Amino acid sequence: MPLSIDVQFDIVMYSILSGVLIGIMFDLYNIIRGVKIPKIIIILEDILFWVLTAIIVFTFLLYTNYAFLGPYVYIFMIITLMIYLKLISPTVLKLERYIIDKFSKVIRVLFKNLIYPVKIIYYSICGKK
Repeated sequence: MPLSIDVQFDIVMYSILSGVLIGIMFDLYNIIRGVKIPKIIIILEDILFWVLTAIIVFTFLLYTNYAFLGPYVYIFMIITLMIYLKLISPTVLKLERYIIDKFSKVIRVLFKNLIYPVKIIYYSICGKK
């Protein structure tokens, strides 16, 4: 029995959203991965990243369209991923780096402010100035 138009539209929209999700996760992975790493570690990281991505995308599609994985779902995911990487990725990459920089700065300041009383207590116990 053929699927109705609204179900087919939902399947296409969710496959497009999963392509964007893969692109965002790939950008985050590129930020986290680093530059000067041995080749074997890069290979292991890549394999782990794509396994994790496959699990996340399959779970996303399972909850949104009951994991209906027709050929056009893969086609739309790949097309959307290529469009994302060419057009949208540079902007999202800058935004992700900005958010990570600000978040790390907040964490660093909080850590320094929270550790300062511990240092004062430690130095007063040890007798150091």
